[in-house]
Amino acid sequence: MPIDAAKALAADPRQGNIGWDHKDIQLYHLGLGAGLPANDPDELRYTLESKLHVLPSFATVAGAGMAMMGGLAAPGIDVNLAHVLHGGQSIELHRPIPVKGDATSSAKVAALYDKGKAAVIVLRTEVADADGPLWTSDAQIFVRGEGGFGGERGPSVKEELPGRAPDRVEERHIREDQALLYRLSGDWNPLHADPEFAKMAGFDQPILHGLCSYGMTLKAVVDTALGGDVSRVRAYRTRFAGIVFPGETLRIRMWQEPGRALVSVTAVERDDAPVLADTVVEHS
Repeated sequence: MPIDAAKALAADPRQGNIGWDHKDIQLYHLGLGAGLPANDPDELRYTLESKLHVLPSFATVAGAGMAMMGGLAAPGIDVNLAHVLHGGQSIELHRPIPVKGDATSSAKVAALYDKGKAAVIVLRTEVADADGPLWTSDAQIFVRGEGGFGGERGPSVKEELPGRAPDRVEERHIREDQALLYRLSGDWNPLHADPEFAKMAGFDQPILHGLCSYGMTLKAVVDTALGGDVSRVRAYRTRFAGIVFPGETLRIRMWQEPGRALVSVTAVERDDAPVLADTVVEHS
């Protein structure tokens, strides 16, 4: 059987060393569209090394950020990568991410859920440096055709949005070259750059990385709802509900509640087609 749940869950974590510095941070921020206007003091916090702070979603690309693919090679996991979708992502921050870091990464299969016609693999990465834990990241991987192995269906993560108008609505334009820049942070999937590959995958043109939309959304929440203070973010989770293309615009709706913001993200040019759903930023 392609998925042996008992073997995958019992496997030892994969250990590794990762590192980053201000250049990795700046490149990641630029890939999210930071730096416009270039002289804006609020944007210089993302682009100028002397003023730099780190958007917490950088955790998804730190050290090239591809622990997800390594996790799919774990014992007990033997799946066709063409059937793999990144279904959701969450991060929990234990303290602010430093501008320069040397850390250890420990990745494992934390859970396996049987959805009948598909499987959901939860790949958990825990990162710590000499001063202690930095963050915990969970990638929820949806694998078509790999269900039926007899596991639990898993919890529901649906977040009901308030029945009132959002407290804030922000729009963020996606530059035509944004996917080309974002992929330099470590996700080299040609789906985001090669028109011919995108057509083979069923798209008219390359699509934006889901984790780019994820980072753009957190930046919008930090810049508007959290007063630009990245250290206030405690955790951030989403479900990838649809695609968005370079050149389109994200509409980001936010509802403030005590200690958290509920967020809905849609594509403006396609009649508010869903992009991110069940999205929550927990904060101080």
